[in-house]
Amino acid sequence: MYQLGLRGRLFLSHIIVMVMGVATLLMFGRLYTSRLFMEYLQTMEFRGFLLYAMRSSLLQGFESAWSRGAFWSVIFGGGTAAALSYILSKRIMQPLLQMQRITAKFAAGEMTARMPTSDIPELSRFADSFNRMAFALEDVEQRRRDLVSDLTHELRTPLTIVEGYLEGLTDGSIEATPVIYQRLSGETQRLKRLVNDLQELSKAEAGYLPIDAKKFDLRSLLQKLVDRFSDQLIDSEKSLKLEIAADLPRAYGDPERTEQILINLIGNALHYTEVGSVVIESEVIQGMLWVSVKDTGIGISEEDLPHVFDRFWRSDRSRNRKSGGTGIGLAISKRLVEMQQGKIHVESVVNQGSTFSFSIPIAQKTIIPEKRSTQS
Repeated sequence: MYQLGLRGRLFLSHIIVMVMGVATLLMFGRLYTSRLFMEYLQTMEFRGFLLYAMRSSLLQGFESAWSRGAFWSVIFGGGTAAALSYILSKRIMQPLLQMQRITAKFAAGEMTARMPTSDIPELSRFADSFNRMAFALEDVEQRRRDLVSDLTHELRTPLTIVEGYLEGLTDGSIEATPVIYQRLSGETQRLKRLVNDLQELSKAEAGYLPIDAKKFDLRSLLQKLVDRFSDQLIDSEKSLKLEIAADLPRAYGDPERTEQILINLIGNALHYTEVGSVVIESEVIQGMLWVSVKDTGIGISEEDLPHVFDRFWRSDRSRNRKSGGTGIGLAISKRLVEMQQGKIHVESVVNQGSTFSFSIPIAQKTIIPEKRSTQS
């Protein structure tokens, strides 16, 4: 069954309104104008005008003139109204048809398609809402492409190495020694770390990582980590120091997730500091506990700073890849900080060092933990 389109419905609705208005005008005009005219003639007779003999002729003339006037009024008025209704319906439909074409392009994968503004306020607001959604989806799609590209790049290197060793072991060109097996084990461990980090990052970004927020002693946590990393710096040209106040207040957050953040930041700082020191500081700023990890390492260039917390970002790709890093740790750390209602940022100068700082709520402050699902 044929269904009338929006343009036809708009035009038809205008015509119906016009017809009903004209019909009402003609009906009431036909019923009352003659009666009102007769009353007017009677009033004239009361004033002394002799109109009795001419009353029928005057009434017929009036009705004839009224009918002709009404007929031409309906013709010209109705025609003008119909033309204006058609133009108005077309004007309303043009931006809607354009929006239909743009949404079809967007659905087909053309993420750069945008809706133009309209002089109709409602359509203009709809276009603005669509364009905001389009920008967000375009960003999501670009991130997805970047993630696939980066993930492919990250997987290719260890897989190529493993494949090369296995082919060599198969054809006998490489001798099966403990060193070879150790290298193969190292590459598989690296693949395992990459998969685990990706899974954890995915859970963090989706809000599926559980956050067990409670009061804990941040000072003792920092001291424990300093002791653990200091054992690895014996006979090293770099040092790890802890400089915090003795009366540091207790923190409110997840101690395990906070430890995960600190391990990543301290590990990166020590890795990129060949000679010098890494200093961990903590202080209270505007009702939040701030922890800073300062190093005297190679630093990060100004153009790279906005990308520090992006997935797979590395300031020194070859060196980080050699050490087995996945380039996801900072992205995970950023999300873990945000899930504990904190903030994280970085300051750096090339060849002078970097400072990573993040905040965590103070235990004395009333905190309403962000609800997180514990699904996996």
